[in-house]
Amino acid sequence: MPVIVPKKLPAINFLKKEKIFLLTKSEKYKKYSNKLKILFLNLMFKKIETENQLIRLLSSSSLLIDLSLLSVRDNKSSNNISINHINKYYLNLDQIYNKYYDGLIISGAPLGLINFTDIRFWKEFVKIIHWAQEHVNSILSICWSVQAILNILYNIPKKINQSKLLGIFKHKILLKKNFLVQGFDDYFFVPHSRYSDFSLKFIKYYTNLKIISYSEEAGVYIFTSDKNKYIFITGHPEYDALTINKEYLNDIKNNLNVHIPYNYYPQNNKQLIPKITWRSHGNLLFLNWLNYLFYK
Repeated sequence: MPVIVPKKLPAINFLKKEKIFLLTKSEKYKKYSNKLKILFLNLMFKKIETENQLIRLLSSSSLLIDLSLLSVRDNKSSNNISINHINKYYLNLDQIYNKYYDGLIISGAPLGLINFTDIRFWKEFVKIIHWAQEHVNSILSICWSVQAILNILYNIPKKINQSKLLGIFKHKILLKKNFLVQGFDDYFFVPHSRYSDFSLKFIKYYTNLKIISYSEEAGVYIFTSDKNKYIFITGHPEYDALTINKEYLNDIKNNLNVHIPYNYYPQNNKQLIPKITWRSHGNLLFLNWLNYLFYK
């Protein structure tokens, strides 16, 4: 089944080229009782690119998904196009305060080196997390939002690596019977792009959360709270083939101390086009989560 998205959302035409069919919101879909209501809090500056990536993952499901987009009101946008896009397609917390959702997905954000309280939308983000505790069945957070939620709910201090973790890393599964990794291969690859430290030692020291998957090089990848209220994903299964390349070039432009992305460019040659080695696992991860929401 397709994903139901706001009318005229750019993703409709973009994903149509990939043979991904999307529906647009209308009164006739309100009568469907078998659809999942999913909310997406998009914290990335490049809103449209992140929407395309996320909706592509959601479209792999056979379930009918009613997707709503959420933004913090004072979220920084990279240009006026992004501001206009937010005003046209996104909701704010006040507009949904009395509504309930099956799932909430929270994107990452390029804020790894900034103190939480120095982030302009931090207070509203905290408010959204507390609201979601009572209004959402399960929250799936990605990369930076994992670190932020751990700080809000578990009072875990922020810990960062000296250099940015960037590249494609090999992972293995610790809890093979967990529903999130059903159908996974014994080893699989995931993109990471972060300063956050999610080492096994760090997570085990501060929490009793269930660690489902990790990487020797990148640390913990999937871990969850009791009863799966919170699903923590420290990598980026949604990334396109060239997303890391764009981030790497942007980091160099901003004179940041970054190494060439690990295991990313063929033969470690920046002139060669990277190949996607992570999409099938990403599709399956989201499919497993959506099935859990629908059938639990």
